[in-house]
Amino acid sequence: MGDPIQLKDEGNKYFQSGDIDKAIECYTNALKECTDKKVQAVIYRNRSACYLKKESYTNAVSDASKAIDENASDIKALYRRCQALEKLGKLDMAFKDVQRCATLEPKNKTFLETLRRLGGEIQAKLKTTFSTDSRVQNMFDILLDEEMDKEKKEKAANNLIVLSREDAGAERIFENNGVPLLLNMVETGKPEMILAAVWTLSGMCTGHKARAMAILNMVGVDKICSIMALDNEEIALGACNLFQCINDSLTGGDSRDYGKEASLVLDASKDLKTILLALLEMIASKKVSGHGRDQALNLLTRNVPRKDMKEKDHSKTLFTIDHGLKKILKVCGQVSELPDQLPLTENSQLIASVLLNKLYDDLKCDPERANFREICDEYIKSKIDPNNMDKTLHAINTISGLLQGPFDVGNSLVGQQGVMEMMVALCSSERDVDQMVAVEALIHASTKMSRASFFITNGVSLLKDIYKKTKNEKIKIRALVGLCKLGSAGGDDYSLRQFAEGSTEKLAKQCRKWLCNPQIDSKTRKWAIEGLAYLTNDADVKDDFVEDELAMKAMFELAKSRDKTILYAVACTLVNCTNSYDKKEIIPELVQLAKFSKQHVPEQHPKDKKDFIEKRVKRLLKAGVTSALAVMVKADTAILTDQTKEMLARVFLALAEDPKDRGTIVAQGGGKALIPLALEGTEKGKVKASYALAKIASVSNPEIAFPGERVYEVIRPLVSLLHTDKEGAENYAALRGLTNLAGFSEKLRTKMVKEKALPEIENHMFEENERIRLAATECMCNLVTCKEVQARYLEDGNDKLKLLILLCGEDDEKLQIAAAGGLAMITASEKKLCTKMTRVTAQWLEILQRLCLHTNPSIQHRGLVIVYNMLNSDDAELAKKLIESEMLEILSVIGKAEDNPKRQNPIDVARTCLVKAMDLGLIKPFTSPS
Repeated sequence: MGDPIQLKDEGNKYFQSGDIDKAIECYTNALKECTDKKVQAVIYRNRSACYLKKESYTNAVSDASKAIDENASDIKALYRRCQALEKLGKLDMAFKDVQRCATLEPKNKTFLETLRRLGGEIQAKLKTTFSTDSRVQNMFDILLDEEMDKEKKEKAANNLIVLSREDAGAERIFENNGVPLLLNMVETGKPEMILAAVWTLSGMCTGHKARAMAILNMVGVDKICSIMALDNEEIALGACNLFQCINDSLTGGDSRDYGKEASLVLDASKDLKTILLALLEMIASKKVSGHGRDQALNLLTRNVPRKDMKEKDHSKTLFTIDHGLKKILKVCGQVSELPDQLPLTENSQLIASVLLNKLYDDLKCDPERANFREICDEYIKSKIDPNNMDKTLHAINTISGLLQGPFDVGNSLVGQQGVMEMMVALCSSERDVDQMVAVEALIHASTKMSRASFFITNGVSLLKDIYKKTKNEKIKIRALVGLCKLGSAGGDDYSLRQFAEGSTEKLAKQCRKWLCNPQIDSKTRKWAIEGLAYLTNDADVKDDFVEDELAMKAMFELAKSRDKTILYAVACTLVNCTNSYDKKEIIPELVQLAKFSKQHVPEQHPKDKKDFIEKRVKRLLKAGVTSALAVMVKADTAILTDQTKEMLARVFLALAEDPKDRGTIVAQGGGKALIPLALEGTEKGKVKASYALAKIASVSNPEIAFPGERVYEVIRPLVSLLHTDKEGAENYAALRGLTNLAGFSEKLRTKMVKEKALPEIENHMFEENERIRLAATECMCNLVTCKEVQARYLEDGNDKLKLLILLCGEDDEKLQIAAAGGLAMITASEKKLCTKMTRVTAQWLEILQRLCLHTNPSIQHRGLVIVYNMLNSDDAELAKKLIESEMLEILSVIGKAEDNPKRQNPIDVARTCLVKAMDLGLIKPFTSPS
């Protein structure tokens, strides 16, 4: 700390030099030390200017107000507050401030212009408001008119939804008695009216905490739950979205400054708790449809566990476990073939398993995990009843759900006395439903190698027996999957085959046969893909599968269906077929050591070599794998877990390996599908997806690969690959992708600068790796036309320009073309840089002469353009220095050369340079003697 006046002066210097963060720090420290009210007011006023630059408008208003409180006539503070208020949309308050400024300085043109402009904007806003009010009323009149034709009603509903997504429109609907009218639409009971009302309410609740709380209390949590409980998938999804919008607004999705009203909308904890309890009630209620239950489970999965494990508060998870764990287990235990079950969809039980897994992963310590296991254990014990087989089936099915979620919890329950015996006994039951539930439980229980080996000795004969004896296709296919899973327990290790040679191929052939049979229901065919997900660890099975185009297309069609429980199995199968899983590096020395010590050494299957993998990728692309992947990525469900997203990203990366295939991927929607995978998921998954995006972006037309606004979403994933902790190949692909995008539009170049790509690209321009250094320089060459990049080159205290000049002197011709091209463009745009060139390095003239004398016409052309830019830079001394050097002789030799189509560009530019030198009076035209 120090003297406040000195700190204030330091802050002023930082502000003038453009270092706003340092300026704010100095002003803040000065305020801590300062006791003089008048000096404090000046510091607040100055810090307000900093916040304006940082676009932190709420802080700018606050600081300017503190300065005005001390001196009501502080014209600078008044105008700064006016600017900040305008940006916050508070036009009437901004108008009052600038009106006061104009009164104090009536001849100030800036104040008068702002006063006129704000007055016009307020008038326009009032006009819009009044016209919007009448439009809103008109829309409701149409929607609630029983006799109005359907087309007009649809148009009015769509207009209402669009209007609600704009803040001003949402406010108009709310203030014009909109919520009661929307409830009237719900009461009509017509699906299209309910849907329009729900989506309009969602728009009104988005990003506005006060309005979201008001709507929640007017509509009521129970009412929204009753809408979500309807047996209509679209309405259930709409109600789920409404709850999500309310939750987001109440938990920090609203950045507004409410000022004195903040206390009225601050505490939303009671409302959030009410919503949580209502959702927990929904998941175990018979009155709720399958679609409604799915959405309730989805909402819990999204909003209860922590998104970031660094957050300390996980009270929502503990509350959910105490009040709702048994209800979630109840969903897992439902057996649809039995009477009196909860209404479910094909996805419900897997979504419940995903929720259980996320809740368990969110626990912090052993006592919390022990409590989770105890509740599960108590629930299972309460359901196992030797005298009531239906209750016992529920218990076994619940264990299956746990095995698909928190595996360790399910595994410990399977290991308890009597559970395994119960499963074996059920397998021998005469009832089909008993066998089906038991076989599914056995399949899920044999996930770990140790348990698989137990089943191989005890369960194979049992499953084979069921497979041979049963006439029920549903049981037969499940028994087959159990055998598939046991047969693949060795993974892709060729030496660890569990079954005899050829057995896995026979199992796979039967799976493919079922998969291609349209007479079998989709739920049963799904199990065929489960079997292939295990068996495709074997390279023979992979090769047979990709040869069977009908089987591949059947799998892709199922992947596009409404049953999303299939996503993981399809993703596993594709990862296996493309060999895109992580492979352990085999070090020859360690292999020899392992053999010597008689340890197991993994062996690679001959068909897992590169050329076989490439053939499989080509066949998958031909069968339409990309369009299936694109549909899978769009699945708006908790079943699309981060692990599944990572697998999809791995498959995309394998498909994009060959540049010739990238056009096919783009044509089938792969470019768009990769963006969400690069932005959400596991860290490894995001890197893989970003890498695939970079490969596509480097060779594709951005307008086609990423249509509309999506192209701007590509920048961030690509910039993330530039970090030094990433692989060199990833750095290179990202630079190539950014180079292509930077050459496309000014908006994309500006977006790259905002995403802080510039420092990363410059770091790679120093790289020892020649390919990366060239890619970085080419990328910079495309970026230098951006005004913000030029401003960085103009700043003092950096070596950006020096680096570009020195790269022009390298021996690599491609590098010279890129660096000289960048230098030519930037010196044409900013004349001051021509003079700066001579200051940053003493070698500038020597390098420039080398460029102009180069045998490559492309390099020579760029060098001569730089010379012309220097002659045209309005710096007479620089122009004189150039012409007095050997450069005049170089220009004369090139300019006097005969026209040559191969070298015409350099010749023309050299002649233009000589004409410019004549215009400047530095040389005289040649005249022949009379």
